[in-house]
Amino acid sequence: MNDSKPAPICQCVEKALEHYFRELHGEAPTGLYDLVMAEAERPLLEAVMRHAGSNQSRAARYLGINRNTLRKKLDLYGIE
Repeated sequence: MNDSKPAPICQCVEKALEHYFRELHGEAPTGLYDLVMAEAERPLLEAVMRHAGSNQSRAARYLGINRNTLRKKLDLYGIE
């Protein structure tokens, strides 16, 4: 049996950012907040929708957002 636990999301984000900074080769990043939010939101929505069995009301509850807000975000990313 595998007792290993997945890394906390914050550690995954931190590792991804460390990699991103290395790839910049000393260049200053710009618009980092918007970049990270855009990169994280789509997979977040996709994973939650799968976990919720594509039920938007349930997914909105899991996310702690209004269902109409969720619907707008799903439309924005073309997620059904």
